Amino acid sequence: MDTKLAPARAHLVAGGFPRGSSAGHDIDYARLRILDLLEGRASISVSADFKDVASHLPDCDLLVTYVAGPYPDDHECDAIAAWLNSGGRWLALHGTSGGRAVPMPDGAPGRMMSRARHHEVLGAFFLNHPPIRKFQVDVRNASHPITLGLPASFEVMDELYLIELTAPADSVVLLSTSDLDASDPAPRKFGFTYGEDTSVGADGRERVLGLLRAYGHGAVAYFALGHCHTPTTNIQPFVDVSVDEAGKTPLEFRGPWQTDAFERLLRNGVDWGLEARQRA
Repeated sequence: MDTKLAPARAHLVAGGFPRGSSAGHDIDYARLRILDLLEGRASISVSADFKDVASHLPDCDLLVTYVAGPYPDDHECDAIAAWLNSGGRWLALHGTSGGRAVPMPDGAPGRMMSRARHHEVLGAFFLNHPPIRKFQVDVRNASHPITLGLPASFEVMDELYLIELTAPADSVVLLSTSDLDASDPAPRKFGFTYGEDTSVGADGRERVLGLLRAYGHGAVAYFALGHCHTPTTNIQPFVDVSVDEAGKTPLEFRGPWQTDAFERLLRNGVDWGLEARQRA
């Protein structure tokens, strides 16, 4: 009897909002880098958003997302949740913790992120980030397959996301940082507006940048790192002086994508995502 397994399947969602836009990121670069990591490991399908995700998941082993705006609606969340429950694994990057920005409820200037069901499924909710800066990332669980081989800490230039854990009881922190001033971690006049800083830990400084969220027989690994842009896709008005003394935004920015640590994290994430199929 032939017991050979069918090829592993991976589905990649990489895109901005509205569909086809960059939304301030070099989506093409991120898409190609992720595809390069998946090539030869799985049969791959690609979408710009979540509109057809339900049709790709039934025979899918790994879902990978790198988005700036697109997010799954309730119906699409139902499909993802059912797939995770049955053993699927989701490797989610950067803007996946974002979603829809809405006007302030009191008519004040600015916009804030709107909570949606996908934040609960993902295990993370994005508040805002300060200007691109250098910061230290601390590895919190060095024995996990996703963090295996990473140094105890490493430095990156990136958007330092302020992330609220939405399912802390089901989540394990893999990466964190303490490199922000707790008094004003992301100026309200930069990016999005938010109320309480629900990203900060009990010590008043530590913030989660990477997590593993158990979901039924499956799991989600989310990492906030990953900004990149080109001269034509950049919308950063300025950067921190740790990146440029004049605060001038680099025309081309690859940030974490040019570090060995982030490369290792992505490779480990793909290995972890396809691990269930390899063991079947």
